[in-house]
Amino acid sequence: MQDRTIPYNLFCHRNTDMTHMITTKTDQTLRHQVLDSCLLGRPVHLLHVFGAQLRDDLASGLRLPMSRRYWGNFQIDDVNLSRVDNEDNSNRWLAFASPAGQAGFSLDRQILLHVLNYRYGRAGTRSVAADPATVRVTATEERLSVVLGQQLIASLFARIHNNLQAVGKASSIDPAAVLAVQPGVRPARGSWIVTISLSDVEAGLAGQIWFSLDKPLMADVLRGLLPERAQAKKALRSVRPLASRLQVTLEGRLVSKQVQLGALFDLRVGDVIPVSLSRTDVMLDDSRLFTAAVSEHKGKLCLTSFEDVE
Repeated sequence: MQDRTIPYNLFCHRNTDMTHMITTKTDQTLRHQVLDSCLLGRPVHLLHVFGAQLRDDLASGLRLPMSRRYWGNFQIDDVNLSRVDNEDNSNRWLAFASPAGQAGFSLDRQILLHVLNYRYGRAGTRSVAADPATVRVTATEERLSVVLGQQLIASLFARIHNNLQAVGKASSIDPAAVLAVQPGVRPARGSWIVTISLSDVEAGLAGQIWFSLDKPLMADVLRGLLPERAQAKKALRSVRPLASRLQVTLEGRLVSKQVQLGALFDLRVGDVIPVSLSRTDVMLDDSRLFTAAVSEHKGKLCLTSFEDVE
């Protein structure tokens, strides 16, 4: 007789595998995205259009002679807008205020140090890249951060202004105005942030720049993504009501007379059937809607004095 006892180590192995399978299935449970009621009816689905526009603007700005003195071979890789999930960003923030709102600015310090080296002629090789943890913050670095922030935030404000102008909406942004700078704070959870990814392939360096948008600025971004609805409302007002556009055919039954079948067969050409015109029925298909009086106007028979059929 064979021994059918399951070895203890085999049982434990199977039990462990089953537990692992259950845990894996639990970890892969999909999390449903929570809808923000403040965004319902707003063109959030078009934010990628604004990101692509801003990416092109920044890429063109970096190629200008004045900008190349700072940015060298940096190129813009991607721009996207999102909500802040956490507040653990340790980078320093600057705030640039305008009548239209306030935008925050921050960038990877490694990128800032590389731009600083390039500006003073010390960049160009991979070995130049400095470790931010070992480099002391200087007043020159802080001034450069302000200059870079003014350049990039100006591109952001200009893009928002141009989008509003393109759809015929008022804009309180002055693209030529000098932006006032002040110390900034980290964006709060749930606020909007623009993340710009850039890289210098020659130096083997990549990093990110961030813009934070307050509520007025974000509202202007969304307003600039949809055309003015006044034109659509005007078109709707110019359309006649459905009752005046819907065509129906009415038939007037002028006379009805009953005759014997034999009398009908006896009719000959020239015979006269005496009738009298009183009120007639007005029909829509086979439905009797009104009764009307028959009258003559300029040699034509007309219906008048309509009355509803109860």
